[in-house]
Amino acid sequence: MSLTLAPDRLSRIGTWVDAYIAERKFAGASVLIHQGGREVFYHEAGPRDLESGAPFARDTVARIYSMTKPITSMVLMMLVEEGRLHLDAPVSRFLPEFADPVALVPNAAHIDDVAPVPVPTLHQLLTHRSGLSYPFNPGLVPSAMEAEDLLFKPGAHTLADQCRALARLPLAFVPGARWEYSVGIDVIGRVIEVVTGQSLGDVFQARILDPLGMTETAFSVPISARHRFAALYTPLAGDAMALGGGQASDDPLRLVDTPEGSPFLNATCLSGGGGLVGTIDDYMRFAECLRRGGDGLVSPSTAVFMMSNHLPGDIASLGPSSFAEQPMDGMGFGIGGAVVLDPARSRVPSSVGDFSWGGMASTFFWIDRVHDISVVFFTQLSPSSSYPARAELKALVHGALM
Repeated sequence: MSLTLAPDRLSRIGTWVDAYIAERKFAGASVLIHQGGREVFYHEAGPRDLESGAPFARDTVARIYSMTKPITSMVLMMLVEEGRLHLDAPVSRFLPEFADPVALVPNAAHIDDVAPVPVPTLHQLLTHRSGLSYPFNPGLVPSAMEAEDLLFKPGAHTLADQCRALARLPLAFVPGARWEYSVGIDVIGRVIEVVTGQSLGDVFQARILDPLGMTETAFSVPISARHRFAALYTPLAGDAMALGGGQASDDPLRLVDTPEGSPFLNATCLSGGGGLVGTIDDYMRFAECLRRGGDGLVSPSTAVFMMSNHLPGDIASLGPSSFAEQPMDGMGFGIGGAVVLDPARSRVPSSVGDFSWGGMASTFFWIDRVHDISVVFFTQLSPSSSYPARAELKALVHGALM
């Protein structure tokens, strides 16, 4: 049964955001909620830049990091619909550098303890079952990625260069054997470039950004929007991407990327896994596109396919040792985002089938097709594991359903 969001209960969200700002957990933040295609709530608080004091407003441009992944995944599904590739195709068909892969053997003690394995498929790359990893995960392969700075940062070499460097490393496990959050969707971005013969930025512009009117979203902050670009903060003393072992800073809002000196001002590596910047209203346009069944960019059938669980069980059942942007118990994974299988096991009030993902700077979105809701949350604090804001926000929204 679809319920309606009660305005008096939604007001609790504003109080919650204000408390985060007052406690210096976030510098600034905004929340936008639609139900039935209509805006029912918006709240903003705090500055986008502590130094200038400029407000974190609707037109603030923010780093969305991994919330780029669902957009890249939709573009790939467009190519699937056009018959230009299929999901079980090996990635080496498009990127020959990934031919003849090897993976670490079980209990490997050294990066050279490897054995030949099958080539990962596009589906495995999309669903984080390819054997690729991230530098911030535990293990030998993540350590090697960290040593070579293989995080597909905006100031890195080109996407093609990063993929070639990545292909020289072994896989962390046999493709399909388990789930591990990875740069797989960055590799998918390069596949898109090869198949279309265009840069990922040009493909996004023509296929997603222009059709949806996402005029504020790009891989580099436009010159005209630089005065609205937010600063990035961390509560950690060291690397803002450190997970698990990071040490707390004396300042819970330590500045780590300035609006004036950010590599996002002129990105050289177009990261399909984490490279976009944009505004909260722009991202809502994408979320609403998915909620409405693809808006003709993909068919309603393909949109449902994307938001279905593509794993044999939940993420937790696949033995992950990696960081993830979501809980693992009771959560599956679709094409580019997480899917709620069992709200009780996830321990977060949800609807079965909720589709969601977040970014390293603590941004978050979800689509609830049971209650016809889309929610987008923006802030700029890394890492996203710093506070339980996502679970709290979902509880607040569900608490407003009457």
